[in-house]
Amino acid sequence: MGRRLKFLLTALLAALAFATNLSAATCDSPELCPCSDFAGISVSSQQGNSQGMNQGAGQTSMSMPNMNMAPPTTFIAEILAHSTAGTSAVPNSTPHDMLMGQKGAWTFMFHGGGFLNSQQQTGPRGGDKVFGTNWFMPMARRDLGNGTLTVRGMFSLEPATITGRQYPELFQLGETAFGKPIVDGQHPHNFFMELALLYDWKIAKDALLSFYAAPVGDPAIGPEAFPHRVSASEDTLAPLGHHLQDSTHIADDVVTLGLTYKIARIEVSGFHGREPNEHRWEIQAGAIDSWSVRFTMNPTKNWSGQYSVTHLTSPEQLFPSEDTLRMTASITYNKPLRDGTWGNWATTLVWGRNRNSPDAEVFNSYLAESTARFANHNYAWTRIENLDRTNELLLGENPLPPGFQEHFLARIQAYTFGYDHEWNFIRHVSTAFGGQYTRYSAPPSLDSIYGSHPMGVLTFLRFRAIPSQK
Repeated sequence: MGRRLKFLLTALLAALAFATNLSAATCDSPELCPCSDFAGISVSSQQGNSQGMNQGAGQTSMSMPNMNMAPPTTFIAEILAHSTAGTSAVPNSTPHDMLMGQKGAWTFMFHGGGFLNSQQQTGPRGGDKVFGTNWFMPMARRDLGNGTLTVRGMFSLEPATITGRQYPELFQLGETAFGKPIVDGQHPHNFFMELALLYDWKIAKDALLSFYAAPVGDPAIGPEAFPHRVSASEDTLAPLGHHLQDSTHIADDVVTLGLTYKIARIEVSGFHGREPNEHRWEIQAGAIDSWSVRFTMNPTKNWSGQYSVTHLTSPEQLFPSEDTLRMTASITYNKPLRDGTWGNWATTLVWGRNRNSPDAEVFNSYLAESTARFANHNYAWTRIENLDRTNELLLGENPLPPGFQEHFLARIQAYTFGYDHEWNFIRHVSTAFGGQYTRYSAPPSLDSIYGSHPMGVLTFLRFRAIPSQK
């Protein structure tokens, strides 16, 4: 326990030092000013022009944490910004709150957030708990040769702020701790969510070849993972369809190759398919035994869509002989309101499908979520899900019985609505207080386990790193 506490304190001090370093940094180069179009980063120096960088040319002496990153105007610029998890893409107009700074050839960025939550749920299976969800991402980038090198980490303190290896969430499935399935609960994220090197090579005017390598990272699967989606920015709970859509956003030994041309991108990943176990402070390793292919298109600045196919080798600890073929499709729409001066509206639709072998049973999930920021400091959101659940729901917190076979049990719906208000009274920190209500719908056959009308209420205090001008 003493070693863990020392490790935790070291991580906190490192994050504080990184953020303090950003606060002291100034913008030495107009080509890397955060007001600039990210199409100009590294690309302009290779092409010998200043295309897309005229917006911030006069801001060379301004403290960078007081500025926000201007949304990129092209798909290639959106990729070069690397403001998302892994190599996923979002609409070019998507806002990203972060602190930024520069020293020499390096540009530094930091963004992240945390929630202090109180969850109450009804019914025989409902649970009450106070817990924290959080993540933070430091990143550094520079020109290198004919491309741009990015070094990025992502970390979470949830192994310390979520006790008992889970928080309560009715009808949630898909993880294991200490040899038992987690039922009606969601596991914490690993401390090491991502440790990655990215290199983007501009091979032609409208073409980009990208390389991604991470001992722990995010393969090219599905939409951007739920903790980082702007359409889910205020909903701290994992979607019930997490393990049919984006559960692979923390995987081991990931390598990805991507090719982008104008508005389209194709990516191929290899990685270790087993999902993390209960040892959430560790980096786990394994052979590259799984693969994924993802096609992404950003046809306009406000739209992004993707389709991915993935083969996961033995992803579940409790079913080691079972492989999964996962398919996902998603569409994201983002709309700045009054050019972003009044707010923003982001919506994501996701379909996820698992086909488990050798039994060939298929499970589907559907998600619609939307978050609107209006009058600058108010957020309202909804998440609606419709998905298949298996007979693991019947087990509760008990070990799997001998010879247990997972099969379809029921289709569940969940309807979430929430609101929070933001106060920015701490420098570089957005603070919001709010809550959400979730109503579940299940077949009457499950009433004896969950009650006839199960529901949940979550209240929270939210913190997020922001430029002080916001």
